[in-house]
Formats: sequence, structure tokens, C-alpha cells
Amino acid sequence: MKYSIKYLLLSAVFLLGSCEDMFDNELITTNPNAVTQASVPMGTLLSGTLLGVTALHEDTDTRISYMWSGQMTGAARQHLAFSQYIVSADRFSWDDYYATGADARIVQQKADDNGDTWHKGIAQIAEALIITKLTAFWGDVPYSEAFNIEEFPSPAYDSQSEVYSQLQTTLDVAIENLSVPAGTSPGNKDIIFQGDLDKWIAAAYTLKARLYLHQENYDAAIANALQGIASPEGDALAPHGNSQGIDQNSNYAFFVVTRSGDTNFSPPAVLPTLMTANRNAKTDDTALYNHFFQFGLIQSEVLDANVNPDGFFAADAYQPLLTYYENQMILAESYARTDNLPAALEALNSVRAVLATGYINGRSISEDNQALGIKYEPYVMGDFAGQTDLLYEIMLTKYMISLSQYESFTDIRRWEVATPVVTLPVEPVVSTRTGELPGRYIYPTAEINTNPNIPAVTDQFEKLSIFN
Repeated sequence: MKYSIKYLLLSAVFLLGSCEDMFDNELITTNPNAVTQASVPMGTLLSGTLLGVTALHEDTDTRISYMWSGQMTGAARQHLAFSQYIVSADRFSWDDYYATGADARIVQQKADDNGDTWHKGIAQIAEALIITKLTAFWGDVPYSEAFNIEEFPSPAYDSQSEVYSQLQTTLDVAIENLSVPAGTSPGNKDIIFQGDLDKWIAAAYTLKARLYLHQENYDAAIANALQGIASPEGDALAPHGNSQGIDQNSNYAFFVVTRSGDTNFSPPAVLPTLMTANRNAKTDDTALYNHFFQFGLIQSEVLDANVNPDGFFAADAYQPLLTYYENQMILAESYARTDNLPAALEALNSVRAVLATGYINGRSISEDNQALGIKYEPYVMGDFAGQTDLLYEIMLTKYMISLSQYESFTDIRRWEVATPVVTLPVEPVVSTRTGELPGRYIYPTAEINTNPNIPAVTDQFEKLSIFN
């Protein structure tokens, strides 16, 4: 009996060993149909990255910024809580940010392998757009050690000022790569500019100017904005279509399909009130107001997003990433804060001249809405009492035309500490710990639980270092 057991055990060991050898075969362990980095065309990788960047500019994090900057009101379910600044670490996730950033790095690596500087430059700007949003909301974030999980499974957090410096370097290198005279054009795989490198270079300069503006480096902001987006034709706009779940603008899907009635633009939202105020005899925002909003369109008795086919939040509306309007408002504010008021006025009037045509974010305000009233006559210095008066008009104009972009939340926080201090009448809608608006987003639960390098943060009312 002992011998039988012995032979059975030996047989089992032999069979197991044979099985291991049998399955240790390249024909079995290798899937010839598996998608690999090498097998995906460069253009497809780039398109996917730019789609990811677009999604990050239309997500819930961005819509929270509308509410926290006083542009939109939360009315029901989660968004009522968000509107009252009630959030937890569970609400936030960095998965999409760093996954899309990793995609941008894959494009860059593949471009290096192919000696393709043009694709690399575009991917570097995409990366900068992602990290810019991260640091604008969370301050200190992983960047220098990000996207390398094998070497840095718990990446260090770079200080916000370090992140801004690294972003400037990333954009400088991107501009160099896009300025190389010969290369491979992405063509229509570039969903933003269809391979127009000059437009990408200008967009990079506008993003650099935005970053310098955040840091109150107004001379550098001016220098870069002067090389930035020089006309509405250069707007970096993400396209959309009318197919639900495929190519619709996420804002339309939010307002109409997935969260209908959860938000609106009735009070305590401040933006509509500011647009209906009798600002001055040279300005009539009625057309723009009706392009943005429609009363009772989605739910009765409230001011809703204009989701009509010709409205601002239409299903196929473009999503702005970087625009001529932003570039000119950076110039206007930077000139005003450095006391070059004539140059500030010229930049502001350049925006008003285009607004007077009904243009915003790749579309024209409908003729019906324009018939209600549209006027943006050029200002002269005599229209303003001085620097602070002009600054207020610059800030109000930017606040209006930044709807659907998270930069409005950045501006509201930044204006509280910029010199001279000039602010819009945006106040907390509920009592807060500090008596002020939120200053930041809370670090995600996944980071709290897995990354020992995470900085200590009290709550969402703590100010970021760059806006303190």
C-alpha cells in the first residue's frame, strides 16, 4: 500500500510538471490578437488622448467649479450638496486624469521611437492641460514622479509652484518640437486643429500665459499672450455631435439625459443677475444671456441651461479648451494690473468687437436671440474712473465668457489676493468655516489610502498656496 501511494505521488508530480511544461509555450501564453502599444497607430493614440482631455473639461469636477464660482445652482440630489460646498474625499478621483496623462506619455514615447516631434509636441500640450487642471483644483500634486508606477508606486507630491515651473518647461519643449520644420502631420486624427501646428503653438503660448497670470507674473503673461491665440479662428475647441452616448457634449447629456433638474441658473447663481444688470449704455448682454439660458426649458419656474440646437449647451456644442477670448482677457487684466490702462482697454475692446458679431466658442448666437439685443460698443478711457473700475469690467467680461470652463473658479480665488484687490459680488450661499468660498478640492480617497506622501489638508476651505 505504501508503494502504491508512493508511485501515485510520483505520477502526480510528473503529470503536474508535464502540464507546466505543456502550458509554458509561446503559442499558448501569447495572444496574437492582443492590443499592444506598438500595434496601435500613432494617430489613434493621439485621438484617444485628446478625447480624454476633452472629457476632463466637461466632467463633474468642472461642473462643481461652476457652482463654487457662483455661475450655477445645485437644486437636487448630489448637486444640491455640491452647491452648498458639501463634498468628501470619496467624491473625487484622479483615475481619469492620470490615465489620460499616461496616454499622453505613451504618445510621446512612441513619437520618440519614430523620431516624430510633431505628435510629441501635441501630446505634451495635452499633458500640460491635464496637469494644469489638477493643480488648479488640488494644489500640490504628483507630477515629476507620475506616470512611472514601476519606479514610483507612491509618487511624491510636487509643490504647486514646482508644478507650475514644470508645466512651463513641458510647454517650452512642446513649442520646440512643433517648430521643427519637417515631420509627420496627424491630420484629422488631431481632433482639435487637424494638424495645424501654428495653432497648437499659439495655444501653448496662451496656456503659458494663463499659468503666469495665476502666479501674478504679469510681464511674462503679457509676453506669452502676445504670441498666443490671435483670432477666434485659432480657438482650441473640442468637437461634438448629436449621438447620445457617443459624441454628445457631456454638458448637454448632464442637463438633459442623466441629471435633468439637478441644477439650474436661478438664484443663488450670480452670473445671470450680473448679465441682466444695466451695466452701461454701451453694453447689451441680452442676446448672450438668452444664448446661455432659457426659462423653463427643462423644468418649470427656473432658469435652465439653453440646450436648444442653437443654444450654448447644445448636444453638438464645442467645448473650449483655450480661446482667443481668454488670451485677450489675460492681456487686458495683466496690462491693467501693471497700470498700462490704454493697452488693457485695447485688449478688452478686441473681445467686445468679436462679441458684437455674436461669436462665442465656434458658434454664432442665433438671429432670434441677437434680435433681442446685442451691443458691445468700444470703450474709451473716459468711461472708467480709473484702474479699479476698468479691472472690474475686465473681470466681469471674463467671468461671463468663461461659462463652461473651470477657469472661472480659478479666477474667483485669484482675484481675492491679486493687487489691487477687485472682486465680483460672489458670496458663499451657506455659512462656511472660514466665511469664504471654498479654496480647493479635497484629495481623493484612493490617494489618502495608498500614497503616504499625501499632504495634510484640513478641508475644502483651505486656500491653495498660489492663491493665498
